[in-house]
Order: sequence, then structure tokens, then C-alpha cells
Amino acid sequence: MNGAQHILQAFHRHNISTVFGYPGGCIMPLYDALVDDVGVEHVLCRHEQGCALAADGYARASGKLGVCIATSGPGATNLITGVANAHRDSIPMLVITGQVPSGLIGTDAFQETDVLGMTLGIVKHSYLIDDANTLPAIMAEAMALARSGRPGPVWIDIPKDLLLAEVADAPFPAPEPEENSHPELTQALAMLRAARKPLLYSGGGVSLANAEDQFRVFAESSTLPAVVTLKGIGNPGKHNPWNLGMLGMHGSRAANRAVDECDLLLVIGARLDDRATGRLDGFAPNARMIHIDADAAEINKLRPADLAIRGDLNDILTALTDALVHRPLAISEWQTQCRNWHTMGGFQAADNEEPLAPITGPAFIRQLSRIAPDDTVIACDVGQHQMWVAQHYQFDHPRHHLTSGGLGTMGFGLPAAIGAQFADRQSTVINVTGDGSFMMNAQELATIRRYNLPLKLIVMDNQCLGMVRQQQELFYNNRESQISLDDNPDFVAMARAFDIPALYIERTDQIRRGIETILAFNGPMLLHVAISREENVWPIVKPGASNRDMIDETRRTSPASKEHIA
Repeated sequence: MNGAQHILQAFHRHNISTVFGYPGGCIMPLYDALVDDVGVEHVLCRHEQGCALAADGYARASGKLGVCIATSGPGATNLITGVANAHRDSIPMLVITGQVPSGLIGTDAFQETDVLGMTLGIVKHSYLIDDANTLPAIMAEAMALARSGRPGPVWIDIPKDLLLAEVADAPFPAPEPEENSHPELTQALAMLRAARKPLLYSGGGVSLANAEDQFRVFAESSTLPAVVTLKGIGNPGKHNPWNLGMLGMHGSRAANRAVDECDLLLVIGARLDDRATGRLDGFAPNARMIHIDADAAEINKLRPADLAIRGDLNDILTALTDALVHRPLAISEWQTQCRNWHTMGGFQAADNEEPLAPITGPAFIRQLSRIAPDDTVIACDVGQHQMWVAQHYQFDHPRHHLTSGGLGTMGFGLPAAIGAQFADRQSTVINVTGDGSFMMNAQELATIRRYNLPLKLIVMDNQCLGMVRQQQELFYNNRESQISLDDNPDFVAMARAFDIPALYIERTDQIRRGIETILAFNGPMLLHVAISREENVWPIVKPGASNRDMIDETRRTSPASKEHIA
């Protein structure tokens, strides 16, 4: 076999059946090999960034390794934002790029870029192949690295001549078992039993560890009041009575107040991101902290843990569950208090009873949540619509909520939804996007039509960059700067140009019909939803402020809300 054929053999060995890519000169030997390989489905996206983000969405929705492929030079550089997005959210991804022939590296050859140097900060590991016979071991190592421990993208850059070179086959290496002993659990249980106001705080690490089921059992058995990060939405399920929802900048008052008043914070699979914690010296000021994570680098990074446990979440949660079932926690007063806070300070958005009234973002998302099937996958973009989904859509599983958390990548949602649809062709997948984000990767409408994917697209259109406008209004004395999108194209006509049917709605009485129509349609369909330009996401915490200093609509003109952001 040559190098290109060996790459495809490695895909088969690792049960990789779907990849996303875009061909070009230096990666052409791999595409030539694909002609004779019927076991790998190659998805041709219309931009390399779309390839990376589709591989990201595929991995998030399925729990499998996402794979994207591109050529050298601009092909590789176009992948970078998508790979950085996967890195920030710890998504397992394998990136394969062609490079100029070995003898031309370092000569500024046509379409040569220093991929290794450019990507060091956005990958878990990277390789520049300099010997074709090392390819078998590197492919096996790269795929294991991408999925083990804290997952992340691994990049392999392969010169064109080595893709064509003969490669000797190598033994398939077996993974080494990890040590799973956790003597710290005895102390963790003692701390939980001593606490009067313990709080469960979970993040995206739960699904990254494939520990969703065991976490659900633990959350229900422990009866701990719980908060989630943006990436942890869905961890407790939609029917857990102790779930207070999302904390942080756009979190619920109930969640942020519980964090503020708890005396023990049990952090599981979360990295204490600044958008979740607010100002660190005001975060959980009365609490000791137990931090459980797969990545030692996250423990004690932003706040010292009183007890740290590093390891496999399934093993740790199983042990904690067994102990707490045998001897439950006595925290009834705290549970009652948190439930009262949730009743008074959870996310509230009354449905507008006036049929001719304009559509509001929260009311639309709440109706979508009620109408869509429980196993629907929602892929968001970044902006106000992303926060309305996080606040008002009721997710039953974290893999049903695909969102760009760490990097905040506008344009993520559409290609991520494509990836999720390829992960399960029978599932209902909806891209909820804003008019700004939609235009970032709108070329992927051609990918939807090419493969006749039954994707549903919802464009929430306020004709501006809504999240930027909101912060300019609240924190920059309403001095608007470069946020108007009132020259948007006709999104219905745009979709139809790609042979995708579309509808437009603008009134409250049209919401149900619009949602039911796109869900019932046998194929891709777009729903263009007009919303008010002035609508804001409430509540909000000023960047750099403490989460206890939340601003809601009734306090929007408070003096603190008009201070300039440093």
C-alpha cells in the first residue's frame, strides 16, 4: 500500500465511516485512493471551515471521532477556525492535510504554509510526517490521543510524495490500560455529608467522558440541587426536579444565587470558564470545592480546589452513587430553598397571547421546545438566539445541544448540524441561527441540497448583530457601531435558490404553524423568523462583574449598567 491507502485502512480499523473534506493538489493522492474505497463516506463541504465544523458537529452528536481533510496552503488555513473551535470545547477530531513534497518544504513553494507552527496552540498534538513508514504508528497514536483523557483535535500534515510512497504495514497497537484507583472518594463523601448547602455543578466533561447515563443516575440519587454550564445543558435531563438550569453571564437568578450561597461546590467535568463564574473573587465565596475532572491542567487553574479527583467519571460517579444510595444526604431545608428560588428566579418567558404581536425570541424557543420531538438535536450559532436556546429549550441529553462554547464561533451551527445529521440520518436536526451567523457559512446550503439532508433551519432575524448591539446599549451608552444588518438578503429567496423550500413568519399566531410545517416536511426546509431589533437577552452580567450583580430588564438603566467595559 501507499501512504494514502494506508490512511483509509486505518479508518476501517478504527470504525471511521464518515469524513468531511475538500480536495486540492497536495492531498490528491488520498482522494485518488477514495475512488476505490466504498467503505468510507466522504462528505464534500463547500468550504474547508465547513468541513472542520461539520466534523466537530458529527463528533458532538455521536460521541465518535470527527475527521476532516484538506489540502495544503489555503486549504489548511481555512480549517484553523474550526479546529480551534474543537480544541476549546475538547472535541475529538482527526485533521489530515496534504503538504508540499518533502524536498520543497521550506522553499516557499506554491501553496506551502507552516501548518505545524500555525496550529501548535489549537491542537492536542500535531505531526509533520517525514518518513512514510512511520505513518501506521502515527495514525494509530493520533486517533488514540484525540479520544483519550481530555479529548481534542490532533493534526497530521503529510507531504504529497509520502502519500504516494510505499508503506510497510505495522502491527495494530493495543491501548494501555489506565489506573482507576481513587482513594480521595472517602474524603469527598465526608465533605458532602458535612455540608449543609452542597451544590452540584456540571459541564461538558460529562458527555466527553461518555458518562451521561451514570451522571444522570448520580444526580437523581444524590438529590443535590444542580446547576450546569452552557456545555453541560442536558446533563441532569429535562425532568430532574433539582436542576436550577444554567449559571453565569446569562444564567438564571436561581442558579447564580445557589452558587453564591452554597457551602460546598461539587464540580464535575467543568473548567470554571469566566462566562460561567463571573469575577472569580465573587464566585461561590462561601464554598469549599471538590473538583473532579479528566484533565489535571484544569484542576487548580483558576481556583484552588479543596479536594481534587482526576480520573474516569464513570468510575468515580458509580462509587459516589453507591455510597449516597446507602446513606442519603440530609439537606431537605437547602433543597426547599433552592426549589423556591427556581420557582421565583428560573427562566421565565410568558407566551404572548396577542395573535398579531411581534415574535419574541424566548417565546419562539419555548414553543419550539414543546413541539419538537424529545430527541431533536439543536445546533446553535453564536449570539442572542444561542442564549435563548440555552435558557428556554428543555434538553433531555447533552448531545442534543450543540453549541460553540469556548471559542464562540459564528457560523458554527449550519455545518455542525450537517455533521450531526450524518451521525444519524433518521434524527431530527435543527440549526437555530441568527441572521449574522447564518451568513458566515451559508454556502453549506449547497451541501444540504447535494446530500438531500432533512435538516431544518431556523433563522432568527433582527437585522443586526444582536448581542453586540445589546452590550453597546447597556455598557457603551447606546453608541451603536457597525452592527446594522438591515441590508440582509431575502433568506426565503436565498434558500429557494439552493432548491430548499422556505417560509417567513413575523407574528405570534404564526409560530406554531411555522414550526409544525418545517418539522413535517420530508426534506430540508428553512423558517425565516422576524424578531424585534431591540429585544435583549435577560438577565445579563456585565463582563468582569460578579454573578450576583445580574441586570434584568427592570434594572437596565441602573448606574452600574452604564459604566464602560475595560
